[in-house]
Amino acid sequence: MTTVLDDIITGVRADMAARMAVVAPSQLKERIRWMGPTLDPRPGFGGDTISVISEVKRSSPSKGALATIEDPATIASAYEAGGAAAISVLTERHRFNGTPDDLRAVREAVGIPVLRKDFVVDPYQVLEARAFGADLVLLIVAALDDKQLAGLYDLALSLGLLPLIEVHTAEEMRRAALLKPELVGVNNRNLKTLDVDLAQFERLAPLAPHDAIVVAESGIRDAADVQRVRAAGADVVLVGEALVTSGNPREAVQTMIEATRPGRGPAGSPGRATVMNDDRQGESNE
Repeated sequence: MTTVLDDIITGVRADMAARMAVVAPSQLKERIRWMGPTLDPRPGFGGDTISVISEVKRSSPSKGALATIEDPATIASAYEAGGAAAISVLTERHRFNGTPDDLRAVREAVGIPVLRKDFVVDPYQVLEARAFGADLVLLIVAALDDKQLAGLYDLALSLGLLPLIEVHTAEEMRRAALLKPELVGVNNRNLKTLDVDLAQFERLAPLAPHDAIVVAESGIRDAADVQRVRAAGADVVLVGEALVTSGNPREAVQTMIEATRPGRGPAGSPGRATVMNDDRQGESNE
């Protein structure tokens, strides 16, 4: 029996093959050769308050259409003005109604790091991420075997991209830890059933490598949720739906950040230490 994740990956591979027929890997590599360095997101992750990766998200498999976003650059600029540490751009077409062109538009509009969020299963997609302006790339452990995961991880680093390694089980956290990642995301949504449970983060965050930056993904709806995951050890939250449906994305980002300011609530300080490693290949201090 196929899962939602299986179905999404089937569509992703078909779309990728179509793009590859138009733009060959060699063309992406040539484009990358002439690009400037990536932005290092790590200085923006951590501190006295939670860091927010704000997401450009039109649709989701569980909710369908969420927001009409004709110009992703506009909402990305609002996120940046609200204090977002980075922008996540969903580029999957069938379930999330995104494209790699959204990534390029956002990159041109903001001066903060940009994450390509997709179901990356092939080196071509990592090359695309870099060529279209990403600074980070999502790698989902559930979608990859160990060899694929390590290969894509190493490729991302070689291109100056910081991989966000996403897990949603203890076994996936164990597999992720073998990479010694700097950035680990706990997805509170089960990608096979689409169920969401913030207790997932509370169970898995303590298992993350002690020197990794930990990101809470999915199901973050309001300030109380931000405080909850902050208390459980989140350095960063990745939020999409709550922001695109808020009516005022700039203010919504600010509210989530302020929720963890010392003295404002029960989660003014993180539940785990953040130690950053400075030897990432291809990094830039810009």
